[in-house]
Amino acid sequence: MISRRWGAVAVAAMAVTACGSSAKTASTNTTKAGAGGSTAAAGTTAGTTSSSAGGCTVGVSWNNYQEERWAKWDEPAIKAAIEAGGGKYISNDAKSSAETQASNLENLVTQGAKVLIVLAQDGTAIKPAVATAETGGVPVIAYDRLIEDPKALYITFDNKLVGHMQAQAVLSKVPKGNYVVIKGNKADANADFLRSGMEEVIGASVKSGDIKIVGETYTDNWDPAKAQTEMEQFLTSANNKVDAVLSENDGMAGGVVAALTAQGLAGKVPVSGQDGDLPALNRVALGTQTVDVWKDARLLGKTAGEAAMQLCKSPDVTKVSGIAPFTTPGGNKLSSIFLTPNPISQDNLKIVLDAKWIDKATLCKGADAAKVKDCA
Repeated sequence: MISRRWGAVAVAAMAVTACGSSAKTASTNTTKAGAGGSTAAAGTTAGTTSSSAGGCTVGVSWNNYQEERWAKWDEPAIKAAIEAGGGKYISNDAKSSAETQASNLENLVTQGAKVLIVLAQDGTAIKPAVATAETGGVPVIAYDRLIEDPKALYITFDNKLVGHMQAQAVLSKVPKGNYVVIKGNKADANADFLRSGMEEVIGASVKSGDIKIVGETYTDNWDPAKAQTEMEQFLTSANNKVDAVLSENDGMAGGVVAALTAQGLAGKVPVSGQDGDLPALNRVALGTQTVDVWKDARLLGKTAGEAAMQLCKSPDVTKVSGIAPFTTPGGNKLSSIFLTPNPISQDNLKIVLDAKWIDKATLCKGADAAKVKDCA
């Protein structure tokens, strides 16, 4: 629970002179924000920062730092952008506890954070803590996951488009048949954004009867082990007659593939994923995962870090470079920055190789170089 003294602490923290900055050219492209129909900047470096921003502390609240992606990609990019602007990075980890995360926001403000970047464990449960920070003059960036707060700046990849890409890749392989849908955490709005993008692609086929959903479920904490159990149960109930699986992320796709492998179905049943996890990209090369929608977390982290430094100068999120309006499922109008994802299949593995996201040995381990051109 948030202590009543937090508001006073936050006000005191913001009493320190906000960090200054000078203009820096922002590189922008435009993309349709599939999660809400707005137009937003893709590939944006949302910053007007300079060395004069020294002394500004940015606090990052991780929902579960144990997930490989955050430590490997997102955090270094966020930290580098903050430090490049002359700021200081601090962070803490909620370890998948919504209650702990609420207390963590208070702790970050107590340590002097003038801007908060929040990867929400539960976008609804965190709202009171976010509102308290904002009341104290501390702006909040909802990082990668939606927080239904009109004062927050929402920075993410276009998750509805991710779902669309996942379904399109799988549908091209299996236009008719029995589908399973493995969704992420119910408390995470991304799970529903992804599902709505999938529906754009498969909805008509489901209505016509060409596609039958024989299993669909949310998965607590996007847990791969739970996804494997769910897939095992769906396979049992369908007597192994599953033709395709729409898994919303790579971790869960790994659990799905493990369940399929046990039944001799790996590589025969198309499976989707997202995030660009290294084992998942290897599965794409091997043919056990059909598509991995790659979201370059380095760009996401850089964008958030630079936006945070700009907010050090002025806490008005509507003044951040490259933002566009976004109407949430809850009817709130947020300032947002949406970045564009990239679907990776066996046909374009070179993209992640050229970006130095993964090395060839890791990507192509066990793959048939005669069949996979980028592994030759």
